Amino acid sequence: MKRLDLIISERELDRVCEALNRAGAPGYSVMRHVTGRGPGGTVSEGMEFSGFGANAHVIVFCDEPVLDAIRAALQPLLSYFGGVGYVSDAQPL
Repeated sequence: MKRLDLIISERELDRVCEALNRAGAPGYSVMRHVTGRGPGGTVSEGMEFSGFGANAHVIVFCDEPVLDAIRAALQPLLSYFGGVGYVSDAQPL
């Protein structure tokens, strides 16, 4: 099983969730208003009022064939709108 972690702009969250659904993701978890520091600098808590600069963290657990479909669906969105995605191995308890 694989785990996919996405950090994306909240403005693109609907597009990303639609792409996940089309690609066959069995489900996902979304955490909104994620802040932190990346290569582009720090996302300020003060930006949450307007939503500008706010990020979301999306987590997907799936099997390898589904991951391939998700990767194909998300790469154009990440390339155009920005964001990052990382894949790791996951093992159920």
